[in-house]
Amino acid sequence: MNTIWADMRQGVDARLMETAGRIIASGGLVAFPTETVYGLGGNALDSDASAKIYRAKGRPSDNPLIVHIACLDSLEQIVSSVPEQAYMLAHSFWPGPLTIIMNRSAHVPSSVTGGLDSVAVRMPDHEIALALIREGGGYIAAPSANTSGRPSPTTAQHVRDDLDGKIDMIIDGGSVGIGVESTIIDLTEDIPMILRPGYISLEMLRDVLGEVRMDPGLHSRDPSFRPKAPGMKYRHYAPKADLTIVEGRAEDVRAAIDSLARDAASRGLTCGIIAADEDACGYHCGIVRSAGSRAREITISQHLFGILREFDDLGVDVIYSESFDTPQIGAAIMNRLMKAAGHHILKV
Repeated sequence: MNTIWADMRQGVDARLMETAGRIIASGGLVAFPTETVYGLGGNALDSDASAKIYRAKGRPSDNPLIVHIACLDSLEQIVSSVPEQAYMLAHSFWPGPLTIIMNRSAHVPSSVTGGLDSVAVRMPDHEIALALIREGGGYIAAPSANTSGRPSPTTAQHVRDDLDGKIDMIIDGGSVGIGVESTIIDLTEDIPMILRPGYISLEMLRDVLGEVRMDPGLHSRDPSFRPKAPGMKYRHYAPKADLTIVEGRAEDVRAAIDSLARDAASRGLTCGIIAADEDACGYHCGIVRSAGSRAREITISQHLFGILREFDDLGVDVIYSESFDTPQIGAAIMNRLMKAAGHHILKV
């Protein structure tokens, strides 16, 4: 398959967007930017299109897809009934990086929902994504546009690296703004439950809804303790090299990682180190990459997946990362980093 490359870094190109919309409407696949990561989109009401998404990604078929919409009225066709809590969240956070799980209607194929009776829905905050949804018929099912298990794509080149020749079009909208996937909240529970942390934090959701809880599986550092969300039981975000998170006081972490990097070098191994801006100059061995500043935590989420992919390209043998428990999106950053590391943590 010849994958079309559509450059929209300067804004929406109406002609190319019409082409992208026709691809979606005819059952094809288009990768596109959102404010979180790049998504791989197909017609959400077409079971054949969802099957193509699973094949292109190598994604397990019980891992639900998120349905992306461009207007609030679209909920009525895909949800059996819209809870008042959903309207409250939508008015507060849509368009934006929040996915809401509700009971699905018969219009949504079970292949899109992984066989569940619920459907995950979000309205992205990105002009290209919203334009594509409208051109494609109003409902686009889209997971992240990467090979399943790999670090999520935050640039169009990341998508090309994984999916070139497997999908119909890649829309290049430049680097994304957030860099980690949307928060997922389940409204089918008696008490709303966060199934995946993201930019929209627990505190922000509680400000709107009152009582909200986290899936207990997200807190556990035991890899055998599975979160409720079906897709979260699978290996995600993993680089090719073994990754270890090192936790403790900043000076102890730097000393431990420096020692580990020197030991790796003595054994002929190439070591990658993920650090914050504030600490990066404290390392004297290995390939050091700064994810961003703890004082501007969004910079860390923006760069994390790109660094993991860069270390893959450089062929490093082992990776050591600092911990990033920052105030707002630290839970999301650490959730992704923990899964990338297979819950391998060293406390110092």
